[in-house]
Amino acid sequence: MSRLKQQEQWSSKLGFIYATAGTAIGLGAIWKFPYVAGTSGGGAFFFLFILFTALIGLPLLIGEFLLGRHTGKDAISTYKQLAPKTAWVSTGWIGVITCFIVLSFYSVVGGWSLLYLFHSITGQLSGLTVEQYGERFGEIIANPVPTLGAQLLFIVFTILVVSKGVQKGIERASKIMMPALFILLIVIAIRSLTLDGAMEGVRFLLLPDVSNISSETVLFALGQAFFALSLGVSIMVTYSSYVPKTQSLPLSAASIGIMNIFVALLSGLIIFPGVFTFGLEPSEGPPLIFVVLPAIFEQMVFGEIFLIAFFVLFVFAALTSAFSMLEIIVATRVKKDITKRPKVSWIVGLLIFILGIPACLSYGALADVQIFGRTFFDNADYLVSNILMPFGALLISIFIPLKMSKTTLFEELKQGSSIGSKLFMVWYVLLKYVTPLAIIVVFLDAIGMFR
Repeated sequence: MSRLKQQEQWSSKLGFIYATAGTAIGLGAIWKFPYVAGTSGGGAFFFLFILFTALIGLPLLIGEFLLGRHTGKDAISTYKQLAPKTAWVSTGWIGVITCFIVLSFYSVVGGWSLLYLFHSITGQLSGLTVEQYGERFGEIIANPVPTLGAQLLFIVFTILVVSKGVQKGIERASKIMMPALFILLIVIAIRSLTLDGAMEGVRFLLLPDVSNISSETVLFALGQAFFALSLGVSIMVTYSSYVPKTQSLPLSAASIGIMNIFVALLSGLIIFPGVFTFGLEPSEGPPLIFVVLPAIFEQMVFGEIFLIAFFVLFVFAALTSAFSMLEIIVATRVKKDITKRPKVSWIVGLLIFILGIPACLSYGALADVQIFGRTFFDNADYLVSNILMPFGALLISIFIPLKMSKTTLFEELKQGSSIGSKLFMVWYVLLKYVTPLAIIVVFLDAIGMFR
């Protein structure tokens, strides 16, 4: 057993931070944040996103870290150990089911990024106008055979890494992908800020307009804070179960939260200057990054090279998040028997691909099929970001102070850190009172209880 446990741990503090940051800083920050911000009020949304990340996201992230490291087990086993023979185990199952759904539509976007990488390498994304980039995007995602093939390829890449385990698969890949992603994002953001309409885009992102704040904006900002940090689905419970007691959980959480906000900011500074320069609508939606970025690169020296590099790293960002979503599901079946890992990874991964087929065809063959006025893709996204993740976060925020004593929590948080009793109480109050109350209030407002 000791040998198995040794193999299923992060090899270093940096490895854990890179892998966890990769979970948070994936398509949530680079793809989803710009288009949700664009459709939800720009600066007002960004302000709420930062507020929710600091006051709700980080306390909950620390809480999930604490749960996983304390038990050293996967999500479902963690709740079974701390609340045996109770319904609380359903919190772990909600996380597993949510990750199934997330990865089913997330892999669709991962497939788009692979297709765009192929088209950029073959020169099919150069020399077009902004309107033509929009048309090209529509053509690419509406073609069922390439999109399904790319989605499957993305899932296969994810399976191959997760099947190799924590150190040799997830950690090794994340250590390469994340630093490269940061560097290129900074370079592209600097270039984007030199565009003619840059300042208008910056103002849209950074200057909050209170008139743009609605209950839907608040709900979306809360959902984005959970989605971007991968909260409410116990991914971080599973990842932190591989963390040694010598690592500071508060410091790790703060590092990840800051990096997440920074990458969201960079993504906005890349996208919105281009949006206003080329006369596009910020509310363009999911296609935003696939239409605006190629147009930006078209105006740059060595733009084709930058475009290829960006989509390589965009694929990397998508994969690092996908690793964590597949890992939480695989970990519940493998537990500490690593001999099961390859087989379970392939079975689960292929089932997720099958579940994602309707989402993949939502912009093509099934574009006219709608439920509640949304496509399969949009319904999966809405269900996860605005219902399942916040609900899962609510359960976790209630579970921790209910099932673990203050003494146990304090002792666990002190492991590897110098957190004092005052900071501990701030965290405890935020987790026990602010987090659940904020989630409940936003939901009640969203359904019209306060109108």
